[in-house]
Amino acid sequence: MQPSIEYILLIIAVLILVSIIANKVSGRLGVPALLIFLLVGMLAGSEGPGGIYFDDPWIAQLIGVSALTYILFSGGFDTRWSEVRPVLPQAVVLSTLGVFLTALLMAGIAIVVFGVSLLEGFLLGAVVSSTDAAAVFSILRTKRASLKGSLRPLIELESASNDPMAVFLTIGAITLLLTPGLPVLAMIPLFIQQMVVGGLIGYGMGKGMVYLINRLKLEFEGLYPVLTLTLVMMTYGVTAALGGSGFLAVYIAGLVLGNSTVIHKNSLMRFHEGIAWLMQITMFLTLGLLVFPSHLLSVVGSGILTSLFLIFVARPVSVFITTSPWPMDLRDKVMVSWVGLRGAAPIVLATFPLLAGIPQADTIFNLVFFIVITSSLLHGTSIPYVARWLGVSAPIQDPPRLAMSLGDGCKSGNDLIELTLPLEAEVMGKQIVDIGLPPGTLIIMIEKGSNRFVPCGSTILEEGDHLLILTNQIQAEQARLILSSVKHSTPDTSSKNRDEK
Repeated sequence: MQPSIEYILLIIAVLILVSIIANKVSGRLGVPALLIFLLVGMLAGSEGPGGIYFDDPWIAQLIGVSALTYILFSGGFDTRWSEVRPVLPQAVVLSTLGVFLTALLMAGIAIVVFGVSLLEGFLLGAVVSSTDAAAVFSILRTKRASLKGSLRPLIELESASNDPMAVFLTIGAITLLLTPGLPVLAMIPLFIQQMVVGGLIGYGMGKGMVYLINRLKLEFEGLYPVLTLTLVMMTYGVTAALGGSGFLAVYIAGLVLGNSTVIHKNSLMRFHEGIAWLMQITMFLTLGLLVFPSHLLSVVGSGILTSLFLIFVARPVSVFITTSPWPMDLRDKVMVSWVGLRGAAPIVLATFPLLAGIPQADTIFNLVFFIVITSSLLHGTSIPYVARWLGVSAPIQDPPRLAMSLGDGCKSGNDLIELTLPLEAEVMGKQIVDIGLPPGTLIIMIEKGSNRFVPCGSTILEEGDHLLILTNQIQAEQARLILSSVKHSTPDTSSKNRDEK
């Protein structure tokens, strides 16, 4: 008998609620959210207390691809071009050649361990070759795992842009397995087509989003998020239909939109951040339901071996080779090597062989799921400690509190910055009119305890005041130095110099 709609809706709500609460606990325990969501899905599955039977790879793939689309768009939307532009060449090489080298190395270990053919081994390597954008974003954008300099932009850009290459390699390997006489070189034009078409349509759709959002003048503000959701879906669909990489297109579209001036930008950014979290939860719950834990027992030994090879050999070798043309510090290369989180993308890609009818598809899926769990446990819990051990960790700024309350309206070229007056600040006890802020710089809101107000020139600054400052890119650093300087000390500009380098 088919379950009632009310029952299905209740189960979905309970699973999402449990996942949200579990995510709160996972943050305190230092366990990646994706692992918690997967475990909740497994517990709700047919072999867990939930008893929900789910064994449809096509639906899982549909949900996974849709979720990854919105996650990648949100990641691009929240990425500053000024941060990723300096590391763009390294990220591109990492997300293409690095992914290929990882797949090739994993093919070697698969041949040794499982005795499979080169193409079957390469298929396994292609499936697990990309890092997971959702997992990387959720970990690196917390206080526990903040990285200094260009490390965070490099790792985030690589994780967001390497899925297209992994998809191409996976589909290419499946095509070659199903068409034995097809030459390998026939895949090269397909790769060029995927990247070029995906990049061009993504950029064009991003510009189109900016134009439509600013020109349509919709009657209700609530329609703007609906508009962007629709355009993201259209971006992926049009690109894929024309033979391009839909994942690459939506990320570039998000990057273009996020670095342009659009109305309701803050509200749109918060909306898509929420959608990205909903997509993560939905995707990981679905993938958790799809796996049968008892089937993982048969791949424990081989799974541990391949996981360790991926973590300690394949990923580091590919990173060191692909970053060799650039003068990177050894500690930075080690850190990039270690942040090789595998997550939803490999599991979603593992459904491709299942639907294509590849003989070893079930083994590949279970093995990939085991690798993802291993990577989440090892990488996800250790990244903050490895960063501190290598000396590449950095404090992350608190999320904006006052700017969000103002909403949109800051013109292009202006910056809204927030800071809290430190202990023994030189400006403490002075009126705003007397502290010598740069021309064109205004303190437009102050938070004292639980009170928020718009100050005037005679407002006296006190320790712990949280300030919202309207300035521009040229004056921002000078304003920070004036307000953050401590009595009888020289302002620390070393971090600025390091960033500029």
